[in-house]
Amino acid sequence: MSTHRRLSAPQRRHRRYFLLMGVCLVLFLLAWSVVRLWSVPAAVAMCLVAMVIPPVAAIIGNRRDPGERWWDECGDPESDRWWRELDDRDDRDDEQHPQ
Repeated sequence: MSTHRRLSAPQRRHRRYFLLMGVCLVLFLLAWSVVRLWSVPAAVAMCLVAMVIPPVAAIIGNRRDPGERWWDECGDPESDRWWRELDDRDDRDDEQHPQ
């Protein structure tokens, strides 16, 4: 019997980020410890691919899922209540004025 726990959105983002950064490190290490012995151009190509991965990992690691509101939840009850009120108002406006 397998009990798989669903990961939360931040956990999925962290897992993707660290997986990509792990691939980046493996590419660099393999390029200059193994591949360079046979082909320097291939090692350079691997490093160029590895060079592109960190910005992509940062973008993927910071991308939010639809409906996720992590950038403005500060824990302040007044602020959180205000944001919920705005969300409710936006939902009602969408119902009244369909596009």
